[in-house]
Amino acid sequence: MEIQTLTLLSPLYYTSTEGDPFNYREGDGEKLYCFRLDENEYSCFEPNKETLLGRLVFNQVLPEGNYLFAQKRAILSRDEIIDMAAEIQAEGLWQRLKPGKTLYLRYLFEDSKAVTQLFRPYS
Repeated sequence: MEIQTLTLLSPLYYTSTEGDPFNYREGDGEKLYCFRLDENEYSCFEPNKETLLGRLVFNQVLPEGNYLFAQKRAILSRDEIIDMAAEIQAEGLWQRLKPGKTLYLRYLFEDSKAVTQLFRPYS
């Protein structure tokens, strides 16, 4: 998995996204979910994967800003998403960035294939 830095110059807006973020199915359309990461885990090199994601915050906007970004061309399971989030966090800390306390999970279809993307703001 390649982790990149990405500067989003304008926000991405979505219609209301509700439901289980780990039960995405083809045909559900493009979706965005936001997690408020656990206060004790969001800045650890090796976070506890059981508590890292914290609570789900329904959000309809991916704000403009700087992000650590990664994607896989598949619909990932909950465990795969958490593993990916932990890798992004470790990479950001290794680069001496200050990862933010939120994580955005986005599903979309690109070239007729499902894609799972993670965005982690940083400063």
